[in-house]
Amino acid sequence: MKSLVKLLLVVSVCLSQQIFAESRADEIALSFEAVKQKIQQARPGLPIDEISESAIPGYFEVRVAGGTLLHVNETGEHFFVSDLWYISEQGFVNATELERVDVRLRLLDELDETKMVVFAPTPEKTKATITVFTDIDCGYCRKLHQEVPELNELGIAVRYLAYPRAGVGSDSYDKLVSAWCADDPRTALTESKAGQEIENRTCANPVAEHYALGDQFGVTGTPAVVYESGFLQPGYVEATELARRLGVVN
Repeated sequence: MKSLVKLLLVVSVCLSQQIFAESRADEIALSFEAVKQKIQQARPGLPIDEISESAIPGYFEVRVAGGTLLHVNETGEHFFVSDLWYISEQGFVNATELERVDVRLRLLDELDETKMVVFAPTPEKTKATITVFTDIDCGYCRKLHQEVPELNELGIAVRYLAYPRAGVGSDSYDKLVSAWCADDPRTALTESKAGQEIENRTCANPVAEHYALGDQFGVTGTPAVVYESGFLQPGYVEATELARRLGVVN
């Protein structure tokens, strides 16, 4: 009899925990929607990608397009914008950046290389690949491009995505479209980055698509170099230092 009572107690506790967990999940789902509605009432059209529970008690994490993270309190009345860090035995760890890396890895996996302009060594000599958001009129983008032959010699493939900083419809946008639509996009991009005039061309092209992708990757300027690890390097780094960071050279 005592064994039966103990068994019934265990079953009762388990069922209670399951019911509580399901109830809690329902509450969270409702709270997510309520918080989303409150935010979008105050800022219609704000592109919210995801809402989740925060590691900070009483707060939600609201991720908007571009990777910006809002920490919103449970009533939806206050928020602050910041990366979330945690303290480990090894030091400070940026938990938000780790999440961004996961997003970039997923996006990298979904990219269509046939829509890029690629400069690469032969497959057997390729040791690393970088994906670069680039602009024609960006000085440091031009400087990086001058070092592409050296990067290829070091075993680094360079895959370009178009990112006209002035936006879709700008003069820089038109130059990128002309390069992507050229009979030989690699030559056209090289000549355009060298300041040469190239033939104005239009075609079905991915420039606007790449520009939108830049926001998803968290690009804020050019060049923006994405490593295979998902790390985003903002700005120019000279070829040998870049190779060192990629682990291609010591």
